[in-house]
Amino acid sequence: MLDLLPHLGTWRPAAPGQRCAVATVVGAAGSVPRPVGTSMLVSETGEVLGSLSGGCVEGAVVEAALEALRDGGSRREFFGYSPEDAFAAGLTCGGGLEIHIEPLGAGPGRLWLDSLAGLAGRHPAGGAALIRRVDAGGGVAVVVPDPAAFQVLESAELAALLGTGGSAGAGRVLLAAAAQLEPLLRGGRTGLVRIAPAGDCQPEPVSLLVESRLPAARLLIFGANDFGAALLPAAKLLGFHVTVCDARPAFAQQDRFSAADEVATAWPHRYLADQARAGRTDARTAICVLTHDPKFDVPLLQAALGLDVAYVGAMGSRRSHRARIDALRQAGVADGDLARLHSPIGLDLGAVTPEEVAVSITAELVASRSKAAGLAQGGVSLKDVSGPIHHYAASHHDSGHHASSHHDSSHHDSSAGMPEPQEAQWT
Repeated sequence: MLDLLPHLGTWRPAAPGQRCAVATVVGAAGSVPRPVGTSMLVSETGEVLGSLSGGCVEGAVVEAALEALRDGGSRREFFGYSPEDAFAAGLTCGGGLEIHIEPLGAGPGRLWLDSLAGLAGRHPAGGAALIRRVDAGGGVAVVVPDPAAFQVLESAELAALLGTGGSAGAGRVLLAAAAQLEPLLRGGRTGLVRIAPAGDCQPEPVSLLVESRLPAARLLIFGANDFGAALLPAAKLLGFHVTVCDARPAFAQQDRFSAADEVATAWPHRYLADQARAGRTDARTAICVLTHDPKFDVPLLQAALGLDVAYVGAMGSRRSHRARIDALRQAGVADGDLARLHSPIGLDLGAVTPEEVAVSITAELVASRSKAAGLAQGGVSLKDVSGPIHHYAASHHDSGHHASSHHDSSHHDSSAGMPEPQEAQWT
């Protein structure tokens, strides 16, 4: 759902307050186009915002959403590959998707389009999260303005969403919820969580879909040159909060860097030290050193390699790299820290122009992030490996309660045999 927020303000049905249904991927198996948490809004007139599969199943999902709007109930639909039925809606890639569909604003505590529009004002710069019930008692939602600071045990809204109602097992349920929800919220991740209910009156686990977005990770570009100018829009495309820093005012203040979130005119190593002291670097921060000048590079890299950041890369030839390594060793940088340095920067794509180098660098940023998360080998051509094309970390959580299937009059479930859901990693 959160992936739709940046576009909600310009979606035509949102303005007059049309009734809408939301369809969300809550389970994924095999090779699928989009991960768990991907959503699509469908208005009562059939207009659509978003996509779940790139076109394979959208028509069938729209029909199911319109049916949900007519009868007011939620439902589950499963779409897979069916070689026997050429006319069935399914995924030609061979994977499977489980889709949860529900009307918005269908009752007390339900998610309304207006609340989503208000949440859009906080995303992506300030971070936001959404916790929704997607089981038979679903439709209820909790909006979390600050996921990094959210405390499950202090939230009356979440207790109501879980249906604890002051029951004897309420404390156990909330503790189980805190153990599973808070890591997802604080990590800026998406996942499906299942929690055993507080009492025996509800035979099924409570299923919660958690979507969390933290403030954009920072990318610090040191070097206001042609390569920095090319990397800036590429990094913005990946969702980074981009800062360009150069000690030379005539370079840093060029109009071509106006798209940066911040432009700093300062000695690079001093600027980085100031940012670290102010708490503005963290384990998601990426640092790209494009200055290609030893008087800037060496003290800057010495400072950068002493920080707990996600990525440090430096541009230059292999000869420049060897000279830099020697200088950094003489400055006291340990070999373990030097091993973290991506230099020469970027993947080997045969890049020559600044724009090609920018693609090389951003490709390495994505590969490094995926490799660190254990999701992919990183930087290997898909044709040279086997296995799934899309890598999503497993995120299904279950507090130990297993129950037989349950249906009510307002909940349709066609997900029999659906494999365990999976999650997407977010920047």
